[in-house]
Amino acid sequence: MTDYLFVYGTLRQNAKHPMHQQLIAHARFVSMARYQARLYQLSYYPGAVPSASAADQVVGELYQLLQPELLLPQLDQYEECGEGFAKPQEYRRELQQVTLENGTSVSAWVYIYNRDTSALQQIQNGDFLNV
Repeated sequence: MTDYLFVYGTLRQNAKHPMHQQLIAHARFVSMARYQARLYQLSYYPGAVPSASAADQVVGELYQLLQPELLLPQLDQYEECGEGFAKPQEYRRELQQVTLENGTSVSAWVYIYNRDTSALQQIQNGDFLNV
């Protein structure tokens, strides 16, 4: 099975965050992609929450994980999810369906925002880097 990761925030290429270097050291860019979710501005970073509405689309990038056993624990630490972080954790990592630019759908790891969104501002266009 091929492991994929969909990123939509600070891990994207043009976000210029240092963690992106870790991502590209252990993964290969595949394509721009979309994930059916609502995107919220949390702070200097966003959070995506799955949506039943096809109109809600989050823009991001799909990566093929070359060394998932090395990369995913590092990303879990960065996203503060998993063992050792206070609950409820801000994110949870789940396999979700994402759609590539060519219309192909794949299952990819996505960091999903795991808290209440009622007081948050939604990023209407779904693109964190184009607000």
